[in-house]
Amino acid sequence: MDVFLELALILIMAKIFGYISVRFGFPAALGQLIGGIIIGPSLLNIVPYSEEVRLLAELGVVILLFLAGLETDVEEFKKVGFPAFIVAILGVFVPFVLGYASALAFGYPNMQALFLGGVLTATSVGLTTSILMEMKKLRTKVGTTILAAAVIDDVLGIIVLTILVAISTRGSVNLFDLGIIFLEVVVFFTLGLLLGNPAVKEMLKLSERITLPETVTAFAISIMLLFAYIAEKFQLAGITGSYLAGILVAMTEEAREITNKIMTIGYSLFILIFLVSIGIESDLHVLLHASLFAIVYAVVGIVGKVVGCSLGALLVKFKPKEALQVGVGMIPRMEVALIMANIGLREGVFTRDVFSIPVVMVVVTTLVTPFLLKLAFSK
Repeated sequence: MDVFLELALILIMAKIFGYISVRFGFPAALGQLIGGIIIGPSLLNIVPYSEEVRLLAELGVVILLFLAGLETDVEEFKKVGFPAFIVAILGVFVPFVLGYASALAFGYPNMQALFLGGVLTATSVGLTTSILMEMKKLRTKVGTTILAAAVIDDVLGIIVLTILVAISTRGSVNLFDLGIIFLEVVVFFTLGLLLGNPAVKEMLKLSERITLPETVTAFAISIMLLFAYIAEKFQLAGITGSYLAGILVAMTEEAREITNKIMTIGYSLFILIFLVSIGIESDLHVLLHASLFAIVYAVVGIVGKVVGCSLGALLVKFKPKEALQVGVGMIPRMEVALIMANIGLREGVFTRDVFSIPVVMVVVTTLVTPFLLKLAFSK
């Protein structure tokens, strides 16, 4: 199939199925994932997923994390407080341990089990936010805690992914290696924030002197790609660099203009290709023969977040019902979990059948959250 026709089909499916998903009260990303499954080898098999499209999908991941950094409120992040931090820590630790242990119990190799545990750490609260807004609960103590914990959750998820990629690259790891990897992460973020902050501001000021169309946007994209490159030179995930670049650009005067432009570029092409490609690369035929662990993994994903986050909320003096509401609100996985699974596939840790398991978990957690959340808030 010609690459232009391939891209046209992907974009059309992304928007149509994204719209259908939103109409049914679910995130657009879920519909885009399902659209990819339909046109991929699992069902119609009409998109071969060429190398050119794969490259655009990888750029989509980098742009998605860049946007996540751009939309991180640094000052709010500093003020989220101790309760949200405890909720996030336990909300990462418990799912990771349960996911890792369950994968080992089903006979998956150690590296695959580590990545399967890592995929369960991230939370996507876009769906939770829309439901809480509908119920007028977003600005309550529970709603604020969920949003704040989710921000910390995503940062911890990126760190977990970074460490897992480094372990995968080195083949094996011991406590000393883990210490070195953690030190590399700290050094990268520290130097990035200390040296990158003034450098990014100067680059964007320079771009404003060049009177050509969209120069500021072009420089911002260059900054994103440079940080992704530097991160990979540190043997970290490229998306770690793009996320840090987004945080740094978010602290500049040009942040709002750049965010609007990057959203236009991302959600009209690159991010759509990435989300649909997740579905295309999911082999549900293989999954049918290994469905027991897929179901177990999805249940572990739900239980891990509810138990971990609820326990964290109880430790910081939430009432039992409030703690349960926080735990249920942190269940959904979407973009970051899909990114982690995609990185596992790209690094050669996941085969296509293993990759399909996190995809099913994302679909299940997205579908059950509205019902569980409304039940948790009911009288």
